[in-house]
Amino acid sequence: MTIFVIWVVAFALIVYFANKRWNKGVSQGIDKMLPAMLQSHGKNRFVWVAASAILGATALVRPVDVLLVVILLGIVALVVAKAVGVAGKKAA
Repeated sequence: MTIFVIWVVAFALIVYFANKRWNKGVSQGIDKMLPAMLQSHGKNRFVWVAASAILGATALVRPVDVLLVVILLGIVALVVAKAVGVAGKKAA
């Protein structure tokens, strides 16, 4: 129960401050990290604020789990990239 309360408080604080500072830097920071297709250009404020709040609160409460998921996704991306490379060489 305590972890849930900490997560909710962290979520609420991140939502509040990200929403408050959206036009003063949060939107531009998100746009710098994303490829052109995914950039928000100041739109979709609530989607990006909620997504960043969920990720931020989870990273604060369970950082090891987040780190393991990132490592797992990296390994999967590496395997897929290698498989695409092998398939591309066979097709040529």
